[in-house]
Amino acid sequence: MTLLITVFAAVVATIKWYNRKDDSMRLEPLLFMFWGASLMWLVDAIFEYAESKSAFFTPALEDMINDTYLGLSVVALALVIWLVKLLISDPKGSVRAALCRKRA
Repeated sequence: MTLLITVFAAVVATIKWYNRKDDSMRLEPLLFMFWGASLMWLVDAIFEYAESKSAFFTPALEDMINDTYLGLSVVALALVIWLVKLLISDPKGSVRAALCRKRA
């Protein structure tokens, strides 16, 4: 499930990046995180299949729930890292304008 969730997130982010109007959202770090996680879990799935053969395709319900939770946690963490990076870089100057407005 981790592989499926991260690949889905990577594909959605890539489509959003490809159809962007401007580059102010800076989606590249998010793409690298999602595709990197997808590649990592693809390699993990290959090695796990090589080790367990047909048992790989019949996971226990508890393992599937744990993998789903891990996949969603990784996607959420990547989104938080990207959002913090976006707020720090502040490409449109929105955060700076809001902070300056409050001080005045």
